[in-house]
Amino acid sequence: MYPIIKRIMDLALASIVLLLLLPLFIPIVLALKFTAEGEVFYFQKRIGLNNRYFYIWKFATMLKNSPNMGSGSITLRNDPRVTPVGKWLRITKINELPQVINVLNGDMSIVGPRPLVDRTFNAYPDEVRDKVYRVKPGITGIGSIVFRDEEKMISASDMDPHEFYETHIAPYKGALEMWYQQHFSFYTDTMIILLTAWAILSPASDLHYKIFPDLPKRPAQLSSRAVNS
Repeated sequence: MYPIIKRIMDLALASIVLLLLLPLFIPIVLALKFTAEGEVFYFQKRIGLNNRYFYIWKFATMLKNSPNMGSGSITLRNDPRVTPVGKWLRITKINELPQVINVLNGDMSIVGPRPLVDRTFNAYPDEVRDKVYRVKPGITGIGSIVFRDEEKMISASDMDPHEFYETHIAPYKGALEMWYQQHFSFYTDTMIILLTAWAILSPASDLHYKIFPDLPKRPAQLSSRAVNS
């Protein structure tokens, strides 16, 4: 029953958000059109419901040839491939907002596991790859909140970015997404939406661990102390 309610909520929220954000989208579109390479939207193939591919909508924040430059599919802190306007869009997470179009057409939900590209998806353990997209991917989710500063985590490590992601980030992110599957409910989704808003206002907050005390514990390698050192 809840999946039907969730879809109705997704349609209502995405429609409201799109209408409210139109005045913000217009200057962003103009800023992107007349800076950097003139690209406004970025469409990327991601893995979605039942492991089927779809194209995600985002505001363009990086150079067009970014996948073939530098660290490839992984973005680092102060990544030189990110455009000046794109840097602001990424910090505020506004670059993710065009995904309301993906929600309206049914590819995504407001809340769910983040849709990944093949390389980062394949870093998940087999069990996670089999189960993570039994629900629709989301604009936000518990993994998005915990890893809201993933770029900083990767950049703070002395390891190769892809090795660090595969060794430390993917296993924990997978555990978080499995936790979401087990706690799939109106309450969980509502709290994740509120925690997402809170994380924008207070990026260093760990309130999610208090709201959801049974979340999988953060590995030492991903602790705030390790990341900020």
